[in-house]
Amino acid sequence: MCVDGCQGRTVPPRATGSEGHREEGTASVELIAVVPFLLLAVFVAAQVGAVGESLWSAEIAARAGARAALVGGDPKATARRALPTVLRGEARVTEAGGVGVRVGVPRILSLTPRLTVEAESRLDDG
Repeated sequence: MCVDGCQGRTVPPRATGSEGHREEGTASVELIAVVPFLLLAVFVAAQVGAVGESLWSAEIAARAGARAALVGGDPKATARRALPTVLRGEARVTEAGGVGVRVGVPRILSLTPRLTVEAESRLDDG
């Protein structure tokens, strides 16, 4: 069988080894199999990001509280005000030698365990 412009050459016959090996739909099946793992990776990355953000915020709040203590202010109130609103509810601020801030990490999924992070800061006179 010759198609226009084939200059007398014919189309080679179908290889015998490919009979019965249809690949239609395999990309869809592979995508469906991979999607749960991709979603899991996204949720894990988001939760790790939430942990990092909470720790960063606790460190900033502890440092602000330590500065307030150094200049004679209220370290607990200052540390609490330095936290993002979402972290203030469960925050625990302590003042023993330095200012410690403990906050709960926001959970991306309700299935994840409750996590807390803690930071402490101390500024010495001098």
